[in-house]
Amino acid sequence: GKGEIDDIDNLGNRRVRSVGELLENQYRVGLLRMERAVKVRMSSVDVSTVMPNDLINAKPAVAAVREFFGSSQLSQFMDQTNPLSEVTHKRRVSALGPGGLTRERAGFEVRDVHPTHYGRICPIETPEGPNIGLINSLASFSRVNKYGFIETPYRKVVDHKVTDDVVYLSAMEEAKHTIAQANADLTADGGFTEELVSSRQAGEFLMAIPNNITLMDVSPKQLVSVAASLIPFLENDDANRALMGSNMQRQAVPLVQAEAPFVGTGMEETVARDSGAAISAKRAGIVDQVDAARIVIRATGEIDAGQSGVDIYTLMKFQRSNQNTCINQRPLVKVGDVITAGDVIADGPSTEFGELALGRNALVAFMPWNGYNYEDSILISERIVKDDVFTSIHIEEFEVMARDTKLGPEDITRDIPNVGEEALRNLDEAGIVYIGAEVEPGDILAGKITPKGESPMTPEEKLLRAIFGEKASDVRDTSLRLPPGVAGTVVEVRVFNRHGIDKDERAMAIEREEIERLKKDSDDERTILNRATWSRLREMLIGQTATAVPKNGPKKGVVIDQDVLDSVDRHEWWKFAVADDKTQSDLEAVKTQYDDAAKLILDKFHDRRDKLERGDELPPGVLKMVKVFVAVKRKLQPGDKMAGRHGNKGVISRILPAEDMPFLA
Repeated sequence: GKGEIDDIDNLGNRRVRSVGELLENQYRVGLLRMERAVKVRMSSVDVSTVMPNDLINAKPAVAAVREFFGSSQLSQFMDQTNPLSEVTHKRRVSALGPGGLTRERAGFEVRDVHPTHYGRICPIETPEGPNIGLINSLASFSRVNKYGFIETPYRKVVDHKVTDDVVYLSAMEEAKHTIAQANADLTADGGFTEELVSSRQAGEFLMAIPNNITLMDVSPKQLVSVAASLIPFLENDDANRALMGSNMQRQAVPLVQAEAPFVGTGMEETVARDSGAAISAKRAGIVDQVDAARIVIRATGEIDAGQSGVDIYTLMKFQRSNQNTCINQRPLVKVGDVITAGDVIADGPSTEFGELALGRNALVAFMPWNGYNYEDSILISERIVKDDVFTSIHIEEFEVMARDTKLGPEDITRDIPNVGEEALRNLDEAGIVYIGAEVEPGDILAGKITPKGESPMTPEEKLLRAIFGEKASDVRDTSLRLPPGVAGTVVEVRVFNRHGIDKDERAMAIEREEIERLKKDSDDERTILNRATWSRLREMLIGQTATAVPKNGPKKGVVIDQDVLDSVDRHEWWKFAVADDKTQSDLEAVKTQYDDAAKLILDKFHDRRDKLERGDELPPGVLKMVKVFVAVKRKLQPGDKMAGRHGNKGVISRILPAEDMPFLA
């Protein structure tokens, strides 16, 4: 018979190697190195007296894993510009890297879209430039099976009727099927209405008769990736422009005021939720407390033993992302709101009411204006800048380390030579800037002095030395100053101390504040647990006959009512025993559950407190490290890039006064 040569680019012949597999290979290499070292050592020692720890050195295995995460080409810093860029980066598939192709050697065939990409790899979202087609994105509904092949879902067609049974198939398994498009018209019972249905078979598009169809697509979205599925009316766009549109959505900076698009595709909520930017409730419950930094929800469903009856959601406030954008979450619920599991309770960066909101809705005119639109330039109204429509917050991180030098240790202090009081106005007694200080370029963020060697003294210094009798200049000022071009507000300061070094006042204050916060969380959990348990106990005890009572309480045999309970301290209610066996066993179960939950809350608090008080792992030679985070408000300015979702991009050339702008009649 006639044979076919296997197609190397068919996804049935290409598999995905996941992170776990790559790590496994690295670890195996590390273990082999370790084994070799053990064998060498065994040949040179007395086997009768040697202990295992004399032979085994775990360094090679640890080094292999560290090297993989630290310097592998595929170990990348997460793109955290906005929630979409996070999701897309996690769903990326690369043909480069160790064991893969190189850019120079990859030809056109590898980069090309293959019929088996349908529903598995997005044909649209890939970078422009040398990596085109080598770095891809998984399609919306695709998944990787245990062998590493990419599968996509289809609805089964049984007896010429489309069912709701979904099967995931790899490229090889799909080859023998005829697959109808997702938008084929169906009758109420699932039959095809048309005599010829647009379908795919073995990589070809054809019109098939309904009797031959065995599968049907689950959704028109299954063809494209998450970013491409956020483009409305994608089917009307040119593929090259759609590629630019899906890539540019990932570059959108979170704005001060998020606004969801008027025209969406329905994927906005899914992306916001799955990226973790918007917080959704884990369990059903009632909102007990809300403030800007946390939400406390009292669970209302059945609570298993060993589970807390309280969910505390801590919100991120003005944290810095990897790309220096600002991560800030805002609560959406009020005290007393009834929440079901999965409800969005807090918005994150670039989300509005749980929907992805990457930009703003603006009025745009496509027209020339004195040549300022030449080559895709954009003119914007001054009102956009004034009303902070496209204003964003960026958080810059600055750090300073106090090291142990040959001439003595460096010191972080307020006492800096030859610096006036004006320059120190923002520093506390430990020499570190206050939170909330407005800082400008050149301002001191943390005062640091470094010992300097003996240098020949000028006559003036000799005179000073003679008058004051001490060394006036054996240290030099090496303070951390704000670099040019940055001005903003200090939003956070972190102080790290080496083990065994006394913490300064600022470090102690930060630690106290953190412990106070943990204690508040712990106390709130305890309060809500007590409240829920007492109300449950009250329901169980009222109307029962007491066979045992607390000391100094009512008499035995009394029928327990509200007055009896009020006459006894709540913590003594456990000492009641009742005649009804079932209720008594329920009481004991509640007591066990209460004790377990209370212990869990206490242990959690102690663990976190111990971790805080331990001190920090710092690089060798570093005694202390201070990190200062400065929030910078950036307004729209000429030179910034603006874009729509369809690949229509441009650079701002000029900001016009509102009266010079064209207007609608």
